[in-house]
Amino acid sequence: MTLDAINPLAPVSLDDVRSAASRIADLAMRTPLIQLHDVDAACTMHCKLEILQPIGSFKIRGAASAMRTMSSAELAEGVCTASAGNMAQGVAWCARELGVSARILVPEAAPAAKTDAIERMGAAVIRAPYAHWWRTIETHESPLLSGAFVHPVADARVVAGNGTIGLEILEDLPDVDAILVPFGGGGLASGIACAAKAIKQDVKVYACEVETAAPLAASLQADRPVAIERTPSFVDGIGGASVLPRMWPMVRDVLDGSLVVSLEEVASAIRLLASRARVVAEGAGAVCVAAAFKHMRDGERVACVVSGGNIDSAVLGEILQQHHTASM
Repeated sequence: MTLDAINPLAPVSLDDVRSAASRIADLAMRTPLIQLHDVDAACTMHCKLEILQPIGSFKIRGAASAMRTMSSAELAEGVCTASAGNMAQGVAWCARELGVSARILVPEAAPAAKTDAIERMGAAVIRAPYAHWWRTIETHESPLLSGAFVHPVADARVVAGNGTIGLEILEDLPDVDAILVPFGGGGLASGIACAAKAIKQDVKVYACEVETAAPLAASLQADRPVAIERTPSFVDGIGGASVLPRMWPMVRDVLDGSLVVSLEEVASAIRLLASRARVVAEGAGAVCVAAAFKHMRDGERVACVVSGGNIDSAVLGEILQQHHTASM
C-alpha cells in the first residue's frame, strides 16, 4: 500500500499559509493580477500572472516553502523530486539558492523547454518511463533518486506555499466570485481554496482540466479516486493518470468542482493571451482562461491562475500559426 493511501493530507490553515508567505517572501515574487479587457466573455476576467516568477511558474512557492523548513542534516545529501518540469525547476532553483544538489526525475516525454531550464540551474535530470515516474508520485520514492524528497503535490508545506496565491488574489480583488485553478495533482487548487475560503467563505474555487486528461472530473462523478485513460498533448503540466488518494479527501472537500475544456479551447486561450495581453502561457497556464470563457456566467468576477509559461517555442509557434492560417 502506498503512502498516499495510508495518510490523507489534511487541509492547511490560514496560519499555515501566512507562515509560508513569510518563508518564501525573498524567493517568490508577488505577481500581478491583471484584468483582461476587450474580450468576448460573459464574466469579468482577471489573470494572476504566475508566469512572471523567476522560474516562469508558481511552483517556486511550494518548493521554497518546503525546503526552507528542512534542517542542514536533511539537506546533507541534497534534494530530489519527480516532476514534469515546473516543480523540477522550483526545486532546482531553491537548491541552488541553498547551495545543495538536486536530482529530478522526469517522464521521458518532458518538453525540452523545461528540462533544459532544469539543467541550466545545475540540477541532474533523470528520465524514466511515465509509469515509473507516476509510481514515484504515488509512493514518494524511486531507486533512481537520493536525497530529501520534495513531493510536487502531497506535502502540507508545498500546499501552504501554493496557498499564498489565494492570499494575494483576495488582497487585490476582495469581491472575487470565483477563482479558477489548473488541476494537476491538486496541490495548487487545494492550497488556494484553503486560503481563499478562510478569508471569504462564499468564494468558489474550481479546478480546471483538459478533456484528454481529466482525473478529477471522473473522480468527482464516481465519488472516489479513479484511474483514467490519459492522452498526452501539448497541455503537459496537468492531467495525471488519477487523483492521488492522499489528496482526494482534501480536494473533494475544498473545491467546488471541475471545469473541463477541449484542447482547441486551450489553444484559443493561448492565442488570446498572446495577442491581447502579450502573455505567453503554456497549456496548463491557459486552461483557466479557456474555462472562464466556457463556463463562467454573466457578471461574475473571476480570477484565473495563469500558472506557468514554460512552453516549447515550436509548440507555441504551431499554436499561433494555426490561428494565422485560419485567418487568411
